[in-house]
Amino acid sequence: MKLLVINGPNLNMLGIREKNIYGNGSYKELLEYIEKVCDEENIEVDFFQSNHEGAIVDRIQEAYGDFDAIVINPAAYTHTSVAILDALKAVNIPCAEVHLSDIYQREEFRHHSYISLAAIKTIYGKGFEGYKEAILFLKNYVIEK
Repeated sequence: MKLLVINGPNLNMLGIREKNIYGNGSYKELLEYIEKVCDEENIEVDFFQSNHEGAIVDRIQEAYGDFDAIVINPAAYTHTSVAILDALKAVNIPCAEVHLSDIYQREEFRHHSYISLAAIKTIYGKGFEGYKEAILFLKNYVIEK
């Protein structure tokens, strides 16, 4: 299985920003964690992070025909980006949406996710573990499909 993990704006600042919400783990530690999970599950993984909506849309489009599944943490674009939603729908690659924090325990505007309209599963509030849950879910989904 070939997996693309996309992280949106400010996730590169993990370990620096709002530790009370996102924890102490750095972005590098997150990638190492995901890599370890994928190695254990015999999954080929590629990472992409951008603070720019168009770059994320471009990467999703480039994934067409090349990846079996996508894990995406669109960060702030979760609540604003119809463009990312449309890109995910266009490529029709099984997708799981992940959020480190519990978006439903935060500000009201964070309760709406455009991305959830394309995702087959949404995981929130589990920190790094949420990525593992998404990876294992997608692996099983792809195998059963």
